[in-house]
Amino acid sequence: MTNKSPPPSTVLITGCSTGIGYQCAQQLHKMDYQVIATCRKEQDVQRLNKQGIFCIQLDLACSQSIKTAVTLILKQSQGRIDALFNNAAFGLPGAVEDLSREAMEYQFQTNVFGTQELTNLIVPIMRQQGGGKIIYNSSILGFAAMPYRGAYNASKFAIEGFADTLRLEVKQDNIQVSLIEPGPIISDFRKNAFIQFKQWINMETSAHQQNYQAMLSRLETEGSSAPFTLSPEAVTKCVIHALQSQRAKIRYRVTVPTIVFSLLKRLLPNRLLDILLSKAGGDGKR
Repeated sequence: MTNKSPPPSTVLITGCSTGIGYQCAQQLHKMDYQVIATCRKEQDVQRLNKQGIFCIQLDLACSQSIKTAVTLILKQSQGRIDALFNNAAFGLPGAVEDLSREAMEYQFQTNVFGTQELTNLIVPIMRQQGGGKIIYNSSILGFAAMPYRGAYNASKFAIEGFADTLRLEVKQDNIQVSLIEPGPIISDFRKNAFIQFKQWINMETSAHQQNYQAMLSRLETEGSSAPFTLSPEAVTKCVIHALQSQRAKIRYRVTVPTIVFSLLKRLLPNRLLDILLSKAGGDGKR
């Protein structure tokens, strides 16, 4: 007997301009899945379409964009969505005390509110067709907080809460919900985080200015700045497993740091875990 089921034919992937989403869309397209990719910027949409991957524009921070995109998606897929990979997200670094209400709302609009709004529109479609797979791309920072990542930490903690709850609520509908929790992955994440930091954080008036100087050096570094960094293919392998398995895992932990800290969180006292997480986060300087 095999634990694999026929692969879903139609997979919707958000955040496909670069990194994990782009690599996953490419790989699944090569495997003859019907991939529907989304990007926020029109130039990225055109680039993927030229490469033969069907792509539409979607800005998760805008409800109207989500609704318009879903209409186009259903037209392209003849009304069927077998799997949804919620990948789109970004990081807004900075000390919690330096985050304005507007900054926190901006972080949550895409990472949480838009992601779940899209998912809520897809769930009834999956229920009507008799099932489906929903995969959230979370993070090691979805269960282990590190300094100067408060907005992103909180957004991924929230996503984990939604995913865990949704899994209980749609189990009877043959809809499986999985979380992928990557550690450091090669992507444009740091470059984009640097842009967000400059937009939202006033470094000159912050009590954390000294640590920010060191943190900015990391954000501007080309290539990997953290040990145990893996390529996006490591996440794609988990997506493929979730799609093809009759019973997908609830959590896929990717990279050594994620595996280690998932164990340490269960075993260590909170104060000792705080020390290790602070060190892992560069004592606020990474």
